[in-house]
Amino acid sequence: MMENSARGSVVFDGVVKKYGSVTALKKLSLSIEPGQLVTLLGPSGCGKTTTLRLIAGLEAATEGSIFIGGEDVTHLSATYRKVSMVFQSYALFPHMSVLQNVAYGLTVKSMPKAEAHAKAEEGLELVGLKGYGDRLPSELSGGQQQRVAVARAIVLEPEVLLLDEPLSNLDAKLRRHVREEIRQIQQDLGLTAVYVTHDQEEAMAVSDRIIVMRNAEIAQEGSPHDLYERPNSSFIADFIGDANLVTCEVTATENGHSTVQVEGKTITLPVDFPRPGAAKLVLRPHHVSLSKETTAESFEGSVTYAAYLGNQIQYSLTGELGDIFVIGETIAQPFAVGDNVQIHIEPDKAMLVADEPLGK
Repeated sequence: MMENSARGSVVFDGVVKKYGSVTALKKLSLSIEPGQLVTLLGPSGCGKTTTLRLIAGLEAATEGSIFIGGEDVTHLSATYRKVSMVFQSYALFPHMSVLQNVAYGLTVKSMPKAEAHAKAEEGLELVGLKGYGDRLPSELSGGQQQRVAVARAIVLEPEVLLLDEPLSNLDAKLRRHVREEIRQIQQDLGLTAVYVTHDQEEAMAVSDRIIVMRNAEIAQEGSPHDLYERPNSSFIADFIGDANLVTCEVTATENGHSTVQVEGKTITLPVDFPRPGAAKLVLRPHHVSLSKETTAESFEGSVTYAAYLGNQIQYSLTGELGDIFVIGETIAQPFAVGDNVQIHIEPDKAMLVADEPLGK
């Protein structure tokens, strides 16, 4: 239905958004390729929703230019932009049938009713709701209502589909199911999609690329794998996935290896850190192991919390590395609260970061 038409690039060229004396978005430049699903991720107040609203035309840029599909839309109102938005609240009309809700945008654009309803039926089939057209929104589950909102957006054949926290009203299990459906629809139709969330797991599950925002600007962007495996700062390391951040000192860097001082111990990591000096050692919870065996490079710790979760055991510990979180494999005799253990770092998995991106 829309494979060839619903594609478009998005480009921000030095875009600034101010509300009086408050800068909601600093000078932002970004490029989103056609057919990609790009997520704007970050904590509340970081500028991600402002960015989405600027793409939609619901906010006007204070400075800079915005291009959609190569067209300068900076001063174009929302009505004339080839975008559709799926809102957090679904925004369905409760007195209209599902079919009428999906067809609404088409009828507003003066499409004949029969044609609009035929396209709405196609849209419902795309999102797995064929045969639901006569129902009212109140007769649907939350996940079904969200799919109706997606159908209503895609029947307009937008160049860009915008999704603003689309799963926040759903429970955890349903969120996983609906995000898979949204991703599948996006890929099947070749849609360019911009997705806003504060949930890093959700972002990693659906995205081709993630733009992490902080303090009204881009902190780092890249694929989910890049951000998880190569964070550029302690903020990104902590925000993308669980991480233990341990203060350390890099004393030497040579031939792709770094010598690090951690709590009086010297360890060598196969990490190419740019310069000696203060740093943070990044230890993912599943890249740390526990035992009773003391080695030259192990650290003392005491178990303060232990939880058996079937396929894994989660531990909280305190000790030489501070307070850390460890995920271990299920074993016959897990450690118990109060046990003294040795904490072992996997050098090949450890990372080093600075508090801020180096060179910034």
